[in-house]
Amino acid sequence: MGVLDSLRQLTFLSTAVRMALAVLCGGVIGMNREHKRQPAGFRTYMLVCLGSAATVMLGQYEYLMLTTRWAETSAQIGVLTDVSRFGAQVINGIGFLGAGTIIVTARHEVHGMTTAACLWASACMGLAIGAGFYECVLVGFCLIFLAVKVLPALERKIVANSRNLTFYMESGSTDDLQEVVGCIRSYEGEIYSIEPEISRQNRKNAAFSIVVHLPKRYTHVRLLSALSALDCVRFIQED
Repeated sequence: MGVLDSLRQLTFLSTAVRMALAVLCGGVIGMNREHKRQPAGFRTYMLVCLGSAATVMLGQYEYLMLTTRWAETSAQIGVLTDVSRFGAQVINGIGFLGAGTIIVTARHEVHGMTTAACLWASACMGLAIGAGFYECVLVGFCLIFLAVKVLPALERKIVANSRNLTFYMESGSTDDLQEVVGCIRSYEGEIYSIEPEISRQNRKNAAFSIVVHLPKRYTHVRLLSALSALDCVRFIQED
């Protein structure tokens, strides 16, 4: 514990360690988002985490100076400093950066929420690094990395085994829906909704978003394969 206690002091060595740790942790998380071609990637996460760490250290430095070297001057002019305000401004400011990663598609679907949440979590981790709260950094980094690296595979598995299936399809005309509905019912699927959409492939095609509930013995892949085999279906994709 002696090493950790010394690194919690505001020295050149502890400052260098904190900033290097912020670059490392932010960069590792950002590499995963970069691999998935998200708006915010390796350098963005690195800079957010580094900037957050530097902000907290700045607050600590000002508090230290105002209570030691600058104490007499600050007492004369009545300067008061709340170091927690620096971290609060980081949390508020990261909202602008996170908002830039969130987009709403033409189909009114929201993308980028996970990236924005990761940026916010990375900023919080940077604040912990800057404060020298290394135990929090270790646990926080492991959990954030788990959320962005391991859990997506589990999420895909859960979705694939879900009884509810949402898919997008295109056909030659709206009259083809009857054949599609017949195929779904042959697999004992219960249709929750059928909504017209804007075609993604060819504007001349009729496009639909369909939500179906399947019995346990039929998988998403099996139904989608059967639908794609229909002559009337020109494009189909699970959403």
